[in-house]
Amino acid sequence: MSSTFDLVVIGAGPGGYVCAIRAAQLGMTVAIVEKRGADVKRVRLGGTCLNVGCIPSKALLDSSERFADAKNHFGTHGITVGNLGLDVGQMMKRKDGVVGSLTDGVAYLMKKNKITVLAGTGRVVKAGQVAVTDGAGTTSEITAKHIVLAMGSVPIELPFLKIDGEQIVTSDHAIAFPQVPRHLIVVGGGVIGLELGSVWARLGSQVTVVEFLPQMCPFLDSDVAKELQKVLTKQGLTFALETKVTGATINKGHVTLSATDAQGKVVEFTGDRVLVAVGRRPLSDGLDQAGVTLDARKRVQVDARFTTNIPGVYAIGDLIPGPMLAHKAEEEGVAVAEFLAGQKPIIDHDLIPNVIYTHPEVATIGLTERQASEKKIQIRTGRFAFAANGRAKASGESDGFVKILADATTDRLLGAAIIGPRASDLIAEIAAVMSFGGSSEDIARLCHAHPTVSEAVKEAALDTLGRVLHG
Repeated sequence: MSSTFDLVVIGAGPGGYVCAIRAAQLGMTVAIVEKRGADVKRVRLGGTCLNVGCIPSKALLDSSERFADAKNHFGTHGITVGNLGLDVGQMMKRKDGVVGSLTDGVAYLMKKNKITVLAGTGRVVKAGQVAVTDGAGTTSEITAKHIVLAMGSVPIELPFLKIDGEQIVTSDHAIAFPQVPRHLIVVGGGVIGLELGSVWARLGSQVTVVEFLPQMCPFLDSDVAKELQKVLTKQGLTFALETKVTGATINKGHVTLSATDAQGKVVEFTGDRVLVAVGRRPLSDGLDQAGVTLDARKRVQVDARFTTNIPGVYAIGDLIPGPMLAHKAEEEGVAVAEFLAGQKPIIDHDLIPNVIYTHPEVATIGLTERQASEKKIQIRTGRFAFAANGRAKASGESDGFVKILADATTDRLLGAAIIGPRASDLIAEIAAVMSFGGSSEDIARLCHAHPTVSEAVKEAALDTLGRVLHG
């Protein structure tokens, strides 16, 4: 095996393996280094997203949603299911099967594109040189014209909530509980906490979400966050906002959280499991020892071409500023490969969709009303409720709405938020129009098939123009 490459990518998550594929397509010799599974000599590609993040959580969200439908909604369709049962083991087996097939798929893509896969922990020694330590502790060195750092991120741990993997857990553990918790306490009302809280609430767990801020998901406009909280409350989740967790005690399989509420009063929450979901941090440990410049939040500092302060070393994805999203990392990985090949890729980081895969889903892009106000931008807003959409009504998924923001003078689309059925898919239409500098009228004049939930997007666009038809 050659020990010299045009490009070495450290980390085989969505950003890393996509970067490697695009570089190989452009004619480079590429190696990718991945430590996951190296200790058992079965490297698992795909990073956090595929192995313990996006994919397994979505598999569980889908399974739990079907269970909740069978339990709560099938009767309204005239469907009788008899004695409904739950096999958590089979649910986990299905989830693991989905993950396994996709990791095998990534391995196939590496082989197809003639990318060398190195199992072990990669470390930048200096410009053009990477050390790889395998599961047995043996270190070898490889050289490369270019090095891309794509190690991703890990869950943030709180000093007063020590993770034990049993009673106090991270998302890595919460996708693999062997049985439904009686009472799951979620610390953090962000995307991860709400998604995994939803999974276990649907399956029968009492779920309490404890959030330090006065609003869940602070990146959302308040009306969207309030609607999401209202719907999730109907689904059985309980919320304690403006509540600061200060410690925990474990006694006979139960965890008691101590906290203070908005009035400074001491409150307690007792459950059998606590999920700490207060965010993630870049996996940048040791990079400063290699001379890579980090900011105060331990993120790698890069320029517009993703170049670090070390010549020939680049960084993408969760390691650098911006939302920690798999699709952001993928776009950055492609861009780096194309920069190295002399091309001129363009990424508009203002047009990266963000999705919460609860039920209903939430998807956003561009500016919020609050951000537009802070920027002193005059806007018009359009809004349309799924309760007035024929397809949503027919499918029994009529919670939520579409909201569109347009420049008050030019009508150019500035942002959107969707809470409702298939929001993650519907946001793509708005993203496409925004990427071409389009207007709300551009969406309003597109013919949308009837009956579809996409008509709600058209109606919201019409509403910005004062021409809503069905509202």
